[in-house]
Amino acid sequence: MPPNFSIIILTHNEEKNLPACLDSLQGLDAPVFAVDSFSSDRTLDIFRERGIAFVQHPFENYSKQRNWAQQNLPLQTDWVLHLDAGERCTPDMVRWLQTGFDPEGAVDGYMFSRRTIFLGRWIRRGGHYPNYHLRLFRRNRGRCEAKAYDQHFVCEGLTRHLPAGVDLIDTVADTLLDFTQSHAHWALFEAIETVAHARDQGEVRARFFGTPIERRRWLKTRIFQRAPLFIRAFGYFLYRYFLLLGFLDGRMGLVFHFLQGCWFRFLIDANVADLRRRMRSTGKSLEEVVSSNYGERYLKALGK
Repeated sequence: MPPNFSIIILTHNEEKNLPACLDSLQGLDAPVFAVDSFSSDRTLDIFRERGIAFVQHPFENYSKQRNWAQQNLPLQTDWVLHLDAGERCTPDMVRWLQTGFDPEGAVDGYMFSRRTIFLGRWIRRGGHYPNYHLRLFRRNRGRCEAKAYDQHFVCEGLTRHLPAGVDLIDTVADTLLDFTQSHAHWALFEAIETVAHARDQGEVRARFFGTPIERRRWLKTRIFQRAPLFIRAFGYFLYRYFLLLGFLDGRMGLVFHFLQGCWFRFLIDANVADLRRRMRSTGKSLEEVVSSNYGERYLKALGK
């Protein structure tokens, strides 16, 4: 019997996370394909040792890389499951994919809740669980929206979110250094996109009474992004930490919710303010300011 779906994994220097990701797929009757962004560690050796097919392709942003993978890999199935190397499938998710998934049904895409693991702790509150993401869909109906940061997959058809427990596990960071460095990078990306477009320009529809993903996009574009710079970062943290009970996540929960919900958002706003200041004081375009101060890599936030 041919497989029902194919698995696509993106990697770049993932020797630390990749074995656990691949181990979690054991028991699934599905081909695994990888697109690597020219790793310099043992990532490719791990693929070779496990007999997993991979190709290398230059990385521009997650959206373009995911869509390139879906369009160019030799996929033989109608359905695709997209994973990051830092993610793992729970046993319940594997069990559902084996016995509960009906590729011939009316549904075109499935959303799984993601368990956020921060410094070894599962973050259960503050709006982080359940936190749904579309990952399994018919490949002729789905794609990743064209955004530099905070992108989601979109599906043209009926979608369904699965019950809590049928989850993805996402290891956000093993150290605070990894967390702060990666978030500083993405803060600048989102700031550039914000200055360029003023409002979130993704393809996910912003609807309060839509899917969980559409509801989050509505809250971001209709509430958060219309609030004043800087103030909104503190407001978002208070909302997550108190109203959404983030304080129940304990000491490491405080660290996570403050860094991810306040510091990161404040850093985005600081970058927004700084980019606008540089544009005003120099008379340069956003593209010129980004190129001269941050380098060509950040022009990708402008689609360059």
